[in-house]
Order: sequence, then C-alpha cells, then structure tokens
Amino acid sequence: MKAVLDFLAAIGTTTLRCLAALGDFSLFALLLLRHCASLVRKPLLTLRATYNAGVLSLPIILVAGLFVGMVLSFQAYTTMVRFGAEQSLGPMVALSLMRELGPVVAALLFAGRAGSAITAEIGLMKTTEQLAAMEMMAIEPVAQVGVPRFLGALFALPLLTILFVAVAILGAYLVGVVYLGLDDGVFWSGMQNSVDFVSDIARGMLLKSLVFGWVCAALAVYQGFSCPPTARGMANATTTTVVMSSLAVLGLNFVLTAMMFGG
Repeated sequence: MKAVLDFLAAIGTTTLRCLAALGDFSLFALLLLRHCASLVRKPLLTLRATYNAGVLSLPIILVAGLFVGMVLSFQAYTTMVRFGAEQSLGPMVALSLMRELGPVVAALLFAGRAGSAITAEIGLMKTTEQLAAMEMMAIEPVAQVGVPRFLGALFALPLLTILFVAVAILGAYLVGVVYLGLDDGVFWSGMQNSVDFVSDIARGMLLKSLVFGWVCAALAVYQGFSCPPTARGMANATTTTVVMSSLAVLGLNFVLTAMMFGG
C-alpha cells in the first residue's frame, strides 16, 4: 500500500512541477510580447538577432533541404511505380514538403542550431552577471536582450522554411527529372496544378512556420533567462531547449494538421 501511495505522490509532484513550469513559461512569453513595442526605437538589435538566427543557419537548412528533397523523390517514385502513377511525383513532393516536411524539419534544425545558441548566449550573460549589471543601470534585460532574439528567431524561421522547401523541390527535380528521366513539363505542371496558395502555402507552410518559430524562440529565450548561473546549469538549459522545442514542434504539428487538413 505504501508503494502505491509513494507512486501516486511522485506522479502528483511531477504533474505540479510541470504545471508550474508551464505557468512560468506562459508568463514569460506574455512579458516578451509586452516589451516588443520597445524595439521600435532600436531596430538594429532585431536585425542583428535575425542575422544571427537566420543567416548563420542557412548552411544546415540548405544542405538538409537538398537531401530531404532528393530522398523524398526516390521514395515517392518507388511508391508510385508500384501503383502505376509515376507522373504524380511533382504534386506528391510539393504537398509533402509544404504541408509537413518543410515546416517541421526546418523548425527542428532551427531549434538545434539557433535555439541552442540563443539559450547559451543568454545563459552565459546571466552566468557572468551581465544581466544583473543591466538591472543595476535601470535597463530591462528582457527588453534589451530577450525581445530582440525572440523577434529575430520569429522572423527568421518562416524565411528559412521557404528556402528549405525551394531547395528541397530542386533536389526532387534533380532526382526525378535529371536522374530518373521523368518529363520536366509534367513535373512542374503537376506541381503547379496541385498546390493551392491559401491551403498549402499560406496555412500549411507559412502559418505553421510562424507558430513553430514563436514556440522555439520563446523557449530558447526562457531557458536562457531561467537557467542556474553555472556552467552545468547553462549546459542543461541548452539541452532542454533543443528537447522541449523538438517535442513542442511535433506536438503542435499534429494539432495544426488536424485543424487544417483533418476534414
């Protein structure tokens, strides 16, 4: 009986701890939004953060997009050969990338590269007491440090997703048309006829990438500000950022897909 009670107590303690962390994150996200207007007077901070989060993430996004498109083309071709529908390669590749693979894979790569960098940078500033020094000079650290990085990541991810999908389609073209010998006119015309701007591009790709960008950016900044001011605490916060961002992206992708395309 005691073992059962201990087990239930452990479940209750873990649940309360998770709810408390969720509440802290929600309040911090609202604090970020409240200070967003203060950056109107300092646009260079956001531009610098967008460069660090977006431009420096370009190599992994472009390389990954090229190989994802090539692999997707191979897999789609073998499936369609089995059912005698080889000419549907273009539509299947485009819809898969715009609705699912593009936003999700780009967000996962972004969380691993840019999200961890944001958390480590803010955590290092906290460890070296730079944030405390800002408070002593009557400078709000969240507005000066957190909001620019939050907005920079939020702006960067949709642009990176567009580039990821474009390069992935190029990779699919190289495999499907150049290597496998499919007709290029059928490839492009089928893709053009099957893709809807509102459903597939605006909602499936851009809206998803905005939601994923908001979650990844907010989690990265939150973990940086809340990590213990030690080397171990900073390392744990960086790992937590990547893990929690990845899980949040996958979970939100299911919810958004069910809402948009679930019928």
